Parts: sequence; C-alpha cells; structure tokens
Amino acid sequence: MRDRLSSSEIRKDAIQGTVEAAASTAGQVATILTGAVRDVASAIGGFATEVFEIRDSARKATAEHGSPGGAPGERDDD
Repeated sequence: MRDRLSSSEIRKDAIQGTVEAAASTAGQVATILTGAVRDVASAIGGFATEVFEIRDSARKATAEHGSPGGAPGERDDD
C-alpha cells in the first residue's frame, strides 16, 4: 500500500522547513554581528590605549623640556 500525505501535512512540513531555515539563518547572522561588535570594541579599546600613551609621552616630554608654547621647531634650551 502506498502512503499518501494529506495537503495539510504537506503544508505543515513546508512551514516547518521554512521556520527551521529562518531560525538557522537568524543564528548565523547573530553570530556574525556578535563577532563584529567584539572586533569594533577591541579596535576602539586599542585606539584609546594609544591615545593615553601619546598623552603620557607628551606630558613627560613637557616635564623634561619645558612647555610646548614656543614656535614650531624651536627648542626651549634655557
């Protein structure tokens, strides 16, 4: 005997397949976005660290060589 599927069972299977595919795709997109947010946060954190290091270096240079108020290229060798 040949099994026959009713039209409602075929419809249910099609809907189920569609929902499963959508859920899988949403999961993949969420994974991609999570990684992107992590990478952006890491890049911004690295930039902030560099800014702090530059600021500290400028402060040390100012303390050692005087204030940076002179003309460009001039040294404060008093």
